[in-house]
This record gives sequence, C-alpha cells and structure tokens, in this order.
Amino acid sequence: MKAYPIKLKPVTKSPIWGGTRLKTDWGIVADLPTVGEAWMLTVREQEKNIVENGAWAGMTLDQVIGAYGASDRDFPILVKLIDAGDNLSVQVHPDDGYAAAVEHDRGKTEMWHIVEADEGAELICGLREGVSQADFAAAVTAGDPERVLGHIPVHAGETYFIPAGMPHAIGKGILLAEIQQNCDLTYRIWDYDRRGADGKPRELHVKKALDVVRSFSPEEIDEIRYESDPEADRNTVLAACSRFRVEKRTVNGKCMLPAVPKFRHLLCVAGWGTLTADGETYPIGRADSYLLPTNMTVRLAGEMTVLISEA
Repeated sequence: MKAYPIKLKPVTKSPIWGGTRLKTDWGIVADLPTVGEAWMLTVREQEKNIVENGAWAGMTLDQVIGAYGASDRDFPILVKLIDAGDNLSVQVHPDDGYAAAVEHDRGKTEMWHIVEADEGAELICGLREGVSQADFAAAVTAGDPERVLGHIPVHAGETYFIPAGMPHAIGKGILLAEIQQNCDLTYRIWDYDRRGADGKPRELHVKKALDVVRSFSPEEIDEIRYESDPEADRNTVLAACSRFRVEKRTVNGKCMLPAVPKFRHLLCVAGWGTLTADGETYPIGRADSYLLPTNMTVRLAGEMTVLISEA
C-alpha cells in the first residue's frame, strides 16, 4: 500500500484538573466535560490513536505501524496536549534503569513547550536552591513538600526539559505540548489534598518517588528553560537528547521537510495551511496531528507553527 501522511485522532481524557480550552478553542471533539489531556501520538495498550484519513482510516495506529514492519517498541515517544484548568499534582518519573528493574517499563524524560499561559502562571521544576534530597524527603514525610520546591513563572513560547528524577508540576492556566518517552509511569508526591471521583484522597506514591528523585543544581535548573522568539527563528531545535528530538518550524509561505529514514510526528500548534507529499495535498491546522512514514519528503505551505518529533 502506498505510504501517505497519516492523520491521527487524539485520545482524550478528563482528569480532575482538566480545562476546557482544548474543546472550546482548539476544536478537539470529545464526549467529556473537560479535556485535560489529548494524546496526539500514542500506541499504548489502553490508548491507541485511530487513523482519520486515507486507506488506513478507522484502523488503530499500532495496526498501521505493524503493517510497516514496526511495533510499539519502535515508537519510543508519546505526544500530548495538556490543558491545566487547575494545578496538576507534584510528581516525579523514574529513569530507564529504575523503571526496567521495578516496573518492567521505560523511564520517562519529557519536555514541555508552552503554547498558552495565563498571567502569573507557573511551573514547579526541581528543588529550591540549597535543598537536598534529605530535606525534600523530610518535607514530603511531613506533608509539606511545596516549601522546598522551585516555582518558575512561564510565558508562551518557552520550552522546558524535564529529565527523569526531577520533581515537577504544571500550574493552573497553562496549555502546553508534551513530548515524552513512551511511558505512563508517574509517582505522585503531593496532590493538594484533593479527592477523586470516589470521594477518597488520590493515591500518592511517596516511597517510589523518594527512590528516584534527584537534587538538581541551580545551574541545571537554569538549563532546563529555552526561550523561543517567534520573530527571530523559523526553525528551532527545542530539545535533543538520546530519547527524542523536537524541532519547531514556523511557516510563513512554504518550507520543505526532507526525507529521513525514520517516522516523524507533526503537531500543529498555531495557524493553518496544507501538507503535500507524493503529489497529494492534505489540510493542516491547529490541533492536527500527522504521522509521516519513513523516507517521506513533505512540503508545508501556509501560516502555521508545527512541532516535529522523532526518536
């Protein structure tokens, strides 16, 4: 079957902290009261994108990549849009070694690209300067971890790299794109004493969190933030590590994406236009998610910003 750009239907979720912008402003369709998460690229066992276009329409993404001779193990990344209508829990993720030994899974390093941020919105990233892992453990045990956590004001256009072992949380009023390892391991440290739908406090994972948390130096904390000036750059590498590479392309007119020998994922976060490959043209606009098969050259045309992810 002829390869083509595969448009993916997001998998939507309505967590307790979820906002409404992805439904009301971004046009993501879901029979849910809120959409806190839209999983734009996923082949997890319980979360699989459905193909929306072309010959593969109606099939799940894992079925499609299986036809290409690949598997979910060949898809080490997961891409989400997250809309925080309230603060997310303070959490930490394990690295590959701990995850393999304890959970028989990958670890989770991730990055966040801030798409929208209300005035005064902030992230939690790492520990305050001078706070040790022992100090953090004592604060968590006492039920008061917030006093030792680092808070960072954020603005649209910034990118943050969140390595495994760093305590973190997305604050209320932030809408972001998250590119991460294909893993769903989260150790919840603190949840503001919130209760779930069953009326009970949400589960914490303090022991495992304390096993994996790292203390990052002020220099390392400073290095997690990348500011992106839309007037100055049209082609910016937002993150590049051994797990994934993410590039931002700002298109004003036309641009070419040359063929590479790997799958790539395109997520449009602003604007609209067209995507052309092998003589066929497809519409693309904000919140559209396309998977590009290997060795495919693509032309983008219009006024748009896309995030291009690969592993």
